Amino acid sequence: MSDDLQLAADRLRAWREDPVLFVRDNFGIEPEPWQADYLRRYAKQGKKRIAAQAAVGVGKSAVMSWAGLHFLSCVYDPAKHPGKHPVGYAISISSENLSSGLWKEFAVWLQRSPFLSSQFVWTAEKIFHRAHPGSWWIKARGYSKSATPEVQGSSLSGLHGPYIIGLLDEVGEMHPALGRRAEQLLSDAECEVGSILASGNPTSTTGLLHTIATTGSGWDIVRITGDPDDPMCSARTDKDWAREQIAKYGRDNPWVMAHILGMFPPGGLNTILTPDEVHTAMHRNMRPDQYEWAQPRLGVDVARFGDDRTVIFPRQGSASWLPTIMRNADTNAIAARVAQEVMKYGSELEIIDDTGHWGHGVYDQLKAAGRAPIAVQFHAPALDPRYRNRRTEGWLKMADAIKAGLALPLMPDLIPELTQITYSFDGGKFALEDKEMLKKRLGWSPDIADALACTYMHPEMPRAVAALAPHFQATQFANAAYKPHQRRR
Repeated sequence: MSDDLQLAADRLRAWREDPVLFVRDNFGIEPEPWQADYLRRYAKQGKKRIAAQAAVGVGKSAVMSWAGLHFLSCVYDPAKHPGKHPVGYAISISSENLSSGLWKEFAVWLQRSPFLSSQFVWTAEKIFHRAHPGSWWIKARGYSKSATPEVQGSSLSGLHGPYIIGLLDEVGEMHPALGRRAEQLLSDAECEVGSILASGNPTSTTGLLHTIATTGSGWDIVRITGDPDDPMCSARTDKDWAREQIAKYGRDNPWVMAHILGMFPPGGLNTILTPDEVHTAMHRNMRPDQYEWAQPRLGVDVARFGDDRTVIFPRQGSASWLPTIMRNADTNAIAARVAQEVMKYGSELEIIDDTGHWGHGVYDQLKAAGRAPIAVQFHAPALDPRYRNRRTEGWLKMADAIKAGLALPLMPDLIPELTQITYSFDGGKFALEDKEMLKKRLGWSPDIADALACTYMHPEMPRAVAALAPHFQATQFANAAYKPHQRRR
């Protein structure tokens, strides 16, 4: 063997034993302590399953791509298994997430290394060895977000050989069935060196990461925090930003726990309210001095289809009252009834769901009558950047208000509307479950909850301030003598 070949063989052997050295030599960077720990656990011989439970933005996809490239480059023994090469699959919660996340990281790091880019080719579907494209590769396995667990699981079928790897990104929202399917890769009789590597944020108590963290016997879990007060905080975390969020929302806030602290919130993030919380809110009694300071307002959800209901929901601060529910009403009748409710409650602001412009006729008639309503499109960008859209923002602020002391009217139909809806994260933002999905599960449209959520789609204002602001002045419809707290809820 020539001196150059000997040096290359020695270097590959050193990389095989120490993937941290592999990262230093190929990418010119020093891994963070948690990344080095992750890589060394991955480098252990035999079969292993490793999961990273991580705060947001700590570099979990990067370290998975390093492990994948190390696997392709170093986990190979031609003397022991001639003609047998490393193979693997990479998946995420959807094809789009995979291409914009882990698969993009592969491209970035492969191109950064002269050695890797000379040996391997990256495409949108596959990373393969230039000399053995048909037998030495990692493939991107994708599916749509609407795919069933069975279809998703089939993306992990057909992998055989002595060297196998499965890379599962964004497992916080991934169905647990995929974890079981991935583990079957290691059961191949020929597999000698096998790794299942998973990473995700602790955003759901129904996803694969939670299953691994609570019942995943045999999984090695690496926990990564963005807590600025923790000495093990990821170096990628903006500590000033993290401290600001913790100070603003508190350490027990679900969003802070999942995104910054890397912890599963109690009860998870997948439901906004529990039945007990709603039941408690429906049995609260409010004194007038607890809410009369606040601006009275109406949330209006205009029916879109024959089976849906138009709902006019009155709220003032921490008190709300029985809404008006209408069926098969035309625009004129709805606008007239809103005008009556304005007079009855002394409303200073009406917020109308105008998604798809279904409520635009009501909006126009109220404007013509001298009101200054606000039309809201549920899909429009949220005022608060933590939320994906206005609908998510209104619903989650409504949920926060219920937990903080809002009194709800006693309405059995409202309980499932508030407790069965779920939410997840999309690009680091809260994202509420699609209305049509909830409607299918409930058997009816959540119109009552939508109307109440509308009342939270504009910042709260004190009644005295609102009365002085021209945009919110009460008109001839307002009846100042009416006292809503005197009504039975």
